[in-house]
Order: sequence, then structure tokens, then C-alpha cells
Amino acid sequence: MESTNSFRLRKQALKPIETARSSASQRDEEVSKNNGQRTCEEEPLSPSSRLYHEPNFNVYVIAIMGCKTRIYPDVVKANLGHTLLRHPRFSSLQVENNGEMRWVPTEVDLERHVIVPELDQNMDSPDKFLEDYVYNLSKTTIDKSQPLWDLHLLNLRTSQSEAVGIFRIHHSLGDGTSLLSLLLACTRQMNDSKALPTIPIRKKKDKKSDRIGIWRILLRFWFVLQVFWNTVVDVFMFIATALFLTDTQNPLKGLPGSESTPRRIVYRTVSLDDIKFVKNAMNTTINDVAFGMTQAGLSRYINRIFSENKKDGGATETNNLPKSIRLRSNLLVNIRPAPGIQALADMMEKDAEVKWGNWIGYVLLPFTIAVREDPLDYVRNAKAIIDRKKRSLEAFCTFYIADWALNLFGIKAASALSHKVISRTTMCFSNMVGPVEEIGFCGHPMAFLAPSSYGQPYALMINFQSYIDKMTIVLSVDEGTIPNPHQLCDDIVESLQVIKDAALTRGLA
Repeated sequence: MESTNSFRLRKQALKPIETARSSASQRDEEVSKNNGQRTCEEEPLSPSSRLYHEPNFNVYVIAIMGCKTRIYPDVVKANLGHTLLRHPRFSSLQVENNGEMRWVPTEVDLERHVIVPELDQNMDSPDKFLEDYVYNLSKTTIDKSQPLWDLHLLNLRTSQSEAVGIFRIHHSLGDGTSLLSLLLACTRQMNDSKALPTIPIRKKKDKKSDRIGIWRILLRFWFVLQVFWNTVVDVFMFIATALFLTDTQNPLKGLPGSESTPRRIVYRTVSLDDIKFVKNAMNTTINDVAFGMTQAGLSRYINRIFSENKKDGGATETNNLPKSIRLRSNLLVNIRPAPGIQALADMMEKDAEVKWGNWIGYVLLPFTIAVREDPLDYVRNAKAIIDRKKRSLEAFCTFYIADWALNLFGIKAASALSHKVISRTTMCFSNMVGPVEEIGFCGHPMAFLAPSSYGQPYALMINFQSYIDKMTIVLSVDEGTIPNPHQLCDDIVESLQVIKDAALTRGLA
């Protein structure tokens, strides 16, 4: 017997399907009217978008969406027709002509973009099948004869969901934050089918102060001096990395050519309330806690590797690490504010013009790998590093350095510069904020969201993604470098529990 949710879904799905069918003729008329205008609608790809077509930067963004009900492909296709396809990048080809790549509008055949494989519902391990499916997907690319995105719908009951949707989007279509915002703009709240998801906005601290006159001027001068000095140091480190400075060889650092290897994507879900508990207890941010528990998890994992490699079989609970390990994460930051969910939804509804694209700057984020007696020190150290990075214009400066290299030396030189900076660091790390209430994709209630990517020139990428009261930790790894990604994921999850227990023990709650 069908569940109440499935019955409600099919009932709600009638309206969008009918709307799509009734408007089909109108769209055909619009297409025929616009055919003569398509040449003038063509526009060149931005330099950053062109960068993602270089052989060593062919990156795809993956978004794994767990659903609480069976997925109905006809419902999804009908909704895509009047949501995602209204975005020009998702209905355009990337065509090269005389050495220049341009966006060329085209007709989208959803049968080529929405893939629904036939599955054995009695398979032994659906979770392993899903993991292998994504792994095999990372071995492939999308044919350039169509817009560079596809959606795989798997009616497969896993440990966390009744069905799974896998969005795959070429990075040239936009940066990760913009693409996730666009995806969320195609969803609606389950308790209000017209309401967009609510994304929490960090409250700005009250800038009112009792300090007046000369003290306020001195504080502002000191802040400007800090920003200037931090920026100079960060830009110097960026240039040094581009020229010669590389991370210490460590168990997480990939070998040359990592960008061409398939990726094993694994994820775990933890309580967002546990992270908030540590955040409130230590007066930090969720970013600080996520960074701190990751530092702790990586330290546990690397320490275990070194203990196993010792001839005398060192104990895993003792410090077996080298005296110093330089391990940095490369953050690709969109320096132009990403379009909000409301703006993207308006664009798809009203054809409004919204800024889009990849305006990417680099931030080199150092990870401290150490065995600490006090687990809370991982979070304290993380807060200090992040607070310092907030007082730097590193992302803007590195963007303009890369832009200068592109304009002066061409796309090949800019690609080489970016590849050197990324390949000389160890990993990528990000934390993205998700909806605070349950949402539905084309009417299908979502259980979790796990974004990641493949094609990047490092062996490890870690993404944190919040959704309602949960946080999903997603790892994308090159198994040739990290053969046991589940262990690494478990180490990060267990580190959160250790940090939380330490906060409870010290009565910080």
C-alpha cells in the first residue's frame, strides 16, 4: 500500500504536469519567435569558466539528494521544464569558434539529461551500490553536444532514504555556492508549497561601542594595519606556493595526476545540535567547530598511519607524528556575492537578469596536525586561524593575480598557475549552510543533501552541509592515496563526540 506521503506527492504532482503540458505550446511559440534572436543572445564564457575546460581542471560538481519517498521521473521532468531550464546556462551549449568559447542557447532534450536506471530492488547492499554508482559516474564526463548537466534518479532504498537523486553539473556553469543556491531555488518547503527554503543568515555583531574619540580611531587604524599585514603575508605565501612551496608529503597528499582518477564519495550525518553545543560552550562559530573537528579527525587518521608504519608498532593513542607537517587546504572563494535563492527563483520565474559565473579567488587555509591532550584546543586553534583569515583580502588579491596572468599570458598560463597552487596543497575544505526546514525537490521530501565534486587535482575534498537539524560530512577521495575513506570519515565524526564530551566534562555548557 502506498504511504500517505506518496499519495500526497502524486496528487500535488498533477498541477505542475498539467501546467507544463498546457504551456508546452506557448513555449514552442516563444522558441520559434526567439530563434531569430539566438545569435545576439550568445555570449563568451568568462575566463574562470574557460579555465574549467583545461585538461587538468575538468571539474564536476556532484549533489547527492536523499528523498523520503519514491521518486517519480515524470514529475521531476515536468518541474525542471519551468524551473532549472529557465536558467540560460542550463539550456545552452558551450561552443568553441575561432579559439573562443561561447554560450549558445539550444533546445534541451530531458530524455538525455534525466537518467533513470533499472535497479534490482533485492540487491544485497543498496548503500554500497549507491557508493559504487557515484564512483563509476566520476569516471565519465558529459557529452559537449548537450548542456553540461545531468540528473540520475535511483529508486533505491538506502539506510538514509527511500530514493536518491544525483545531480552532476560541470563546474564551468558556476561555482559551488551558486550552483547549490540554484538547486535550492528549485525546491520548496514541504509545509508550504509556495515558500522557498529558509537559509540562516549570520547576524552582524552590534558595532555600537562606548569607546569614543581617539580610542575608536586607534582601533580602526589597528584593524586596517592588521588587514594590510595579513594580506601581504598571505599574498607572499600564495606566490611562494605557485613558485616552489609545497606541503609536506603526508598520507592525504595525492600524487601528480590525481585529477584524472575516479573518486570514492562517502558521507556521514551528525547532529547539528551537537556542533551548536560546542559552538555555544566555547563562544565560537559553527565554522570554527567544523574546522576544529576536521583538524582533530585528520590528526587521528594520520597519527594512526604513522603508528602502523613504525617498525616497533607504535601505539595509536600516543603521538607518532613527525615534528612538523605542513598541510594546507585550498579554498576556492567566489569573491562576487552569489545570487540568493530568492533572486534565482525570481530569475527562473520572470527571466530576470541575475549575476552569475565563476569569480574565483584562492585562500590557503593551514591545518594543524597534532595530538593534543585537550581536545578543545583543536577548536581554539581553528578559531584563531579563521579569525586571522577574516582579517585578510587574500581572496581578492589572488583573484586579480590569476586574472592578470590570464590577460597577460593567456588561458594556458593561468591554468598552469592555478594547477600549481592547488596541487602543492593537500586538500579542499568547505562548509555550506542549508535550509532550516524540510524541503521537497519537485514535491519529493528530502532526507539529506551531500554535495561534493571530482576532477580536482588533490586526493581529498571535505564538505560540510547542514540541513534542518543535521550536518552531513562528505568526503571525495582518491582511493589510490586514501584506501580507507570510511575510517577517515569515522575519525572526523568521533572527534566531534570527543570534543563535545570534553566541553561537558569542563562544565562549559
